[in-house]
Amino acid sequence: MGRKWNNIKDKKASKDANTSRIYAKFGVEIYVAAKQGEPDPEANQALRFVLERAKTYNVPRHIIDRAIDKAKGGSDEAYSELRYEGFGPNGSMVIVDALTNNVNRTAADVRSAFGKNGGNMGVSGSVSYMFDKTAVIGFEGKTADEALELLMEADVDVRDILEEEDSVIVYAEPDQFNAVQEAFRSAGVTEFTVAEITMLAQNDITLPADAQAQFEKMIDVLEDLDDVQQVYHNVDLGE
Repeated sequence: MGRKWNNIKDKKASKDANTSRIYAKFGVEIYVAAKQGEPDPEANQALRFVLERAKTYNVPRHIIDRAIDKAKGGSDEAYSELRYEGFGPNGSMVIVDALTNNVNRTAADVRSAFGKNGGNMGVSGSVSYMFDKTAVIGFEGKTADEALELLMEADVDVRDILEEEDSVIVYAEPDQFNAVQEAFRSAGVTEFTVAEITMLAQNDITLPADAQAQFEKMIDVLEDLDDVQQVYHNVDLGE
């Protein structure tokens, strides 16, 4: 286990005019979370989670405030949460999560991204059974052994703890996300380099160079779609 989460995040954040695109996607996600419950993160766990993740991407405060104010203002703009599953070159597996106000547009865009880059759409469940929903929390300033000791003292169970460069990366059950963060906050951790609930492949695969180049192009096209929030896959890209 271990996908070099900080490097993946940095790659996403630097890929295009991209920070602005990432910020726009967070704006939609924050709006949807705030609209589904109270527009107050203290009373809305889904919103609190999105805001925690937004912090690790340095989303500006004005974008967060604008999205929450939009939800408070009674906007009736409706979004659907969609998940697509498919296959890339050499049987690689991909999950695409989207938020959209136009289901037909998004389905066509995602299908085109797969089809034009050596992949194809699958049916619901054709890929996701090979992934585990996982909380990933990372921070700097402690070793894996120190992190484990803190979690044991707080009576919090996790799946794994790894060291990645200057960070400790903790993998846990999704329902332990808040407990893990609170255990570290109580020990003085104030910032997290990673704070996500992701779909983690049970087994990564390595592609030959030509297939990997095609696969990376497909992932880039998918991630660049305005309606796509997250893309998960089982390919070791060597980040």
